[in-house]
Amino acid sequence: MKASRFFIGTLKEAPADAEIVSHQLMVRAGMIRRVAGGIYDYLPLGLRSIRKVEAIVRDEMEKAGALELLMPAVQPAELWQESGRWVKYGHELLRLKDRHDREFVIGPTHEEVVTDIARREIRSYRQLPVNFYQIQTKFRDEIRPRFGVMRGREFIMKDAYSFDRDVESLKLTYQKMYDAYVRIFSRMGLTFRAVAADNGSIGGTGSHEFQVIADTGEDAIVYCPTSDYAANIEAAEALPLLASRAAPAETMVKTATPGKAKCEDVAELLGIPLERTIKSIVMAVDAPEGEPRIVLLLIRGDHAINEVKVSKLPGLADARMATEQEIVDAFGAKPGYLGPIGTRKPLTVIADSTVANMSDFVVGANEVDYHLTGVNWGRDLPEPTVADVREVVAGDPSPDGKGVLNICRGIEVGQVFQLGTKYSDSMNATYLDESGKPQPMVMGCYGIGITRVLGAAIEQNFDERGIIWPESIAPFEVVVCPMGYDRSETVRAEADRVYGELKAAGIDAILDDRGERPGVMFADWELIGVPHRLVIGDRGLKEGKVEYQSRRDTEPTLLVAADAAGVVAQRVKAALER
Repeated sequence: MKASRFFIGTLKEAPADAEIVSHQLMVRAGMIRRVAGGIYDYLPLGLRSIRKVEAIVRDEMEKAGALELLMPAVQPAELWQESGRWVKYGHELLRLKDRHDREFVIGPTHEEVVTDIARREIRSYRQLPVNFYQIQTKFRDEIRPRFGVMRGREFIMKDAYSFDRDVESLKLTYQKMYDAYVRIFSRMGLTFRAVAADNGSIGGTGSHEFQVIADTGEDAIVYCPTSDYAANIEAAEALPLLASRAAPAETMVKTATPGKAKCEDVAELLGIPLERTIKSIVMAVDAPEGEPRIVLLLIRGDHAINEVKVSKLPGLADARMATEQEIVDAFGAKPGYLGPIGTRKPLTVIADSTVANMSDFVVGANEVDYHLTGVNWGRDLPEPTVADVREVVAGDPSPDGKGVLNICRGIEVGQVFQLGTKYSDSMNATYLDESGKPQPMVMGCYGIGITRVLGAAIEQNFDERGIIWPESIAPFEVVVCPMGYDRSETVRAEADRVYGELKAAGIDAILDDRGERPGVMFADWELIGVPHRLVIGDRGLKEGKVEYQSRRDTEPTLLVAADAAGVVAQRVKAALER
């Protein structure tokens, strides 16, 4: 490819709405342009990187035995109504009607459609297992699209769906896909972690997210530096920080705490560690008839509630934060002075596992400006229901017993789910087993955000000059920059020769024949992030040399002109093999 025949749309400034580095650099490098909120054109440079990501994904998916198909972006409402997600999915599901007033959705995902394929096409256990995948455009009507391709409304996704005979077979398929994802993101040159995750609206019984480590990541990743344990913040298990409960040493006393509604302020007033206070979180579960059920969650004063964990507890899947009036009706006081002793109404009390082992602690007295000190389980109030309902914090013990936890930021680029029979049950997707009896197919689901990978890679690979692409997903692997291509026959001939040798060696190279000044030329390719650059000029050629510089190097090195193409080709291939 010659630059004069390619579209290079670099910009000196990023748009004002570009909040993070990847958004700024993708616009400035001429990879994307905004069409509407969360919707982008992918210009030739951007599309080249997308196609390279797709090629890696296709290669590894086929090695893992998955079969490519293509499903429609527009899906009939009936399928979503059948699965139960027509209502449950929420406002991110873009609904529309055709001219006949029939309802459709623009697919954010394809579980319903692929389950419909399976129930129509798969009859016998002999046809299982099977794994279908596609690479296709999705649409999710994000309430506030932001961060460029990281949180867009329209995006390209690889989604795969497996169908197995039973759970044991699914586990084998799941591991095969997990291993394929490790290879995919390794080949893309990304630093990532596979973390245990919550299944969210997809449903199912187990999943892992593949998170690219980056300071600008939206997700908090919990990991143990001395072991393989990793999970996202919603799924990370918080072990009790007290091994056992000490015997009571204090008498319960109603203590004045005027104007001290926060645990931090109460602890300061009483001159005690914050860790001796207990925070009260009040949830409500609506009933078909009558008043909602009130649930009191207790966590240590320095901890935070994990609403995803709470939603997993029996009977709390639809729990919501209680209103102030509901709180006053149940406790007789406004938030800030609440506690489990002396409530107006009976309620369910759930204590975090650390709280359950505390003694001589402080809780609200259910009276404004008062707290109870020296409170103990068993003596002053009944033993609670115990559950893990808090978020982990750095320094907590690792659940695998091999160290302590740390927290970093990550960008989710892929996730694998064990769906089980969630969709096959609701949509009656069955096969006939060896005895001729119908059985539900056991499903798995495996997604990769193709366009999001680009943003994540940039967030991990950039400097003050621009993008630094890993070789495997760079729009070009090498750029040849001749000084005076339009003025020097010697330079032009050598540049053409080197470029031709690179192409013959299978290297994805571009020759910048635009005749730009060196400063402009270098600035463009550093912004675009091509990993390797060869500079050819009259002065160097007089000594039989050309300049080589990796995008990560601060200074160029000299190569023998006759060997330059071969040397750079070897470096590119070595990088791709790592």
